[in-house]
Amino acid sequence: DQMLVMIEFDLAGAQVADERPTVFNLFPSYPNPFGDATTIRYSLPAAGPVALRVYDVSGRVVKTLVRAGDIPAGEHAVRWDGYNDSGAAVASGIYFYRLEAGPYVQTRHLVLLR
Repeated sequence: DQMLVMIEFDLAGAQVADERPTVFNLFPSYPNPFGDATTIRYSLPAAGPVALRVYDVSGRVVKTLVRAGDIPAGEHAVRWDGYNDSGAAVASGIYFYRLEAGPYVQTRHLVLLR
């Protein structure tokens, strides 16, 4: 993971570190495989629109985890509990999660074991 460290000083002259990601990144979910819930982390070097969705193997959207017009730069995390947008538990199997943030798009897979 690449981080840009900017050194700033507060009004009292104390040094303050501001760590911001320098690249977009969609991290592997943890745990994977999972039974109850998994955490998906992503980093954004700049604020902007973000969509993070879970898809089944046929390409249908199962769950929209994030859909916002302006997410701030930094590292973010969201949990998925294995339920779809209608609130129903999804079956065990392989799923894909996809991050779309401006021009950046990345997809990873995860495994749900009930």
